[in-house]
Amino acid sequence: MKKLKISTAQFENKSGDKEYNLSVIDKLAGLAAAEGSKVIAFHECSITGYTFARHLSKDQMLEVAEIIPDGPSILKLTEIAGKHDITILAGLFEKDKEDNIFKAYVCVDKNGLIAKHRKLHPFINAHINPGNSYTVFDLHGWKCGILICYDNNVIENVRATVLLGANILFMPHVTMCTPSTRPGAGFVDPGLWQNRENDPTSLRLEFDGMKGREWLMKWLPSRAYDNGIYAVFSNPIGMDDDQLKNGCSMIIDPFGDIMAECRSFDDSLVSSTLIPEKLTMAGGYRYTKARKTGLYKDILGKEHQSELKVSWLNSGSNKEK
Repeated sequence: MKKLKISTAQFENKSGDKEYNLSVIDKLAGLAAAEGSKVIAFHECSITGYTFARHLSKDQMLEVAEIIPDGPSILKLTEIAGKHDITILAGLFEKDKEDNIFKAYVCVDKNGLIAKHRKLHPFINAHINPGNSYTVFDLHGWKCGILICYDNNVIENVRATVLLGANILFMPHVTMCTPSTRPGAGFVDPGLWQNRENDPTSLRLEFDGMKGREWLMKWLPSRAYDNGIYAVFSNPIGMDDDQLKNGCSMIIDPFGDIMAECRSFDDSLVSSTLIPEKLTMAGGYRYTKARKTGLYKDILGKEHQSELKVSWLNSGSNKEK
């Protein structure tokens, strides 16, 4: 493996407006390429929008979803990747020929589709089927994996992807700033976003507090540290349907240190150079080597009925009170 420069981006998507969202992806991909990045990652459902899907019927979901790799959005991503000579990772709703619906995240270069991951733990719409496999692929000489949003909160998914060989994990999200049972959680008032030019401080305090970044910092760096990997986290900024999101797109190294982070309210990106030597220098490499699978293989593989409960979907309101 050689050094690899990667970018992660954030932008305010428009619900269901693929043409607009792809135009922003085009713009930011061009900026990343101009900085010398070989790869740029965008957030979960960055092509289609995300939160609005909770209201859609199956027929409406099928209208939004696309066949992969032959749908128009993948073809457009391929065109953008070729235009800027950069590899692009972005998300959308997928359908197959039997009208099964999935939450997908794709990796595309100028030659077309490289990899696709289907979200293992979808919840935004009851008509979305879960994926049933992990995703590991080669990219510029590195082994990469993808886990979408909630997939990363189930720590076994991260470790499994790493054990399959991934040393870069792309983590596209639409997260933070929603109610939860944890103290300090909640929606952020969209009025603060509308008034961000006049009062950026009040918005930043909400974005960086327990509703947002402080929660993220409880767990995200540990995924990279414990597993000795690079974590590429992407999240939208601004309004996603009626919910306000706080960005914080960042790249974390195998030591759990933030290498670069988006700190703007604007559509933006940051870039970092990934160095192979860190992978074996980090503690996570040694911890993985020290595992004693005989102690817990039967415990981890014990029959279990998966339950997925998302507090804000059951709160009865998506508005700040």
